[in-house]
Amino acid sequence: MNEPTLPQTEEVAQAAPSFWPGSRSRLNEHDLKHFPGDSLFERIARAVCRANCLPRKELYESWEVARRARRRLRGGRVVDLACGHGLTAQLMLLIDDSSPSALAVDRRIPLSASRLHEELVRTWPRLDGRVRFQEARLQEATLEASDRIVSVHACGALTDRVLDAALAARASVAVLPCCHDKKRSDLGGLGGWLDEAMAIDATRALRLRAAGYAVHTQQIPDSITPKNRLLLGVGPDAGATDTR
Repeated sequence: MNEPTLPQTEEVAQAAPSFWPGSRSRLNEHDLKHFPGDSLFERIARAVCRANCLPRKELYESWEVARRARRRLRGGRVVDLACGHGLTAQLMLLIDDSSPSALAVDRRIPLSASRLHEELVRTWPRLDGRVRFQEARLQEATLEASDRIVSVHACGALTDRVLDAALAARASVAVLPCCHDKKRSDLGGLGGWLDEAMAIDATRALRLRAAGYAVHTQQIPDSITPKNRLLLGVGPDAGATDTR
């Protein structure tokens, strides 16, 4: 697969110091000038600006997770758990079109999610009818081993529930944890050696490994978020994936 090009986040920050990728400010039409190019990322960014509903950091977080996850998690249905606006699910389809559809699940879907989806469909009509939003608890989503599960910053122990769901279905999964909850998450007895957040994430990786998953760990740029550890688990029933 020829991966769409994107300037490194650090290069973007150096070129435009006032346009920090980790900002929580909402992207709008005034920001269109920062994305003048023809790369897939910049075209997506312009659609997000026109939708006028998404914080800047969420665009960069979702892109960095989706493009890394897509190297290993191809095919199958994409399932975005604790999805927010569902951007990650849609990016997975745009980066690699090997998945027939995507399901975006959250307890409450923002009303503006439909506006974002409409802007993306306007630019990429092939998304039309392929993304379904479901308001539900995570445990209410019906999952299969062939699914590719993603979750970006499911808060605290919610990341553990995403992993629970993936493990129960034997599905491949990619999570970017945040807001580690030492009271409700397992430190795996590593708290004496590692800081608590690292101990929790290391235990999550070991849990996937013990269940027969191929585990891969990466980091997205910390200029986007300090909660930048990406955990990928390729399920034992998954097909062949890119090993880069």
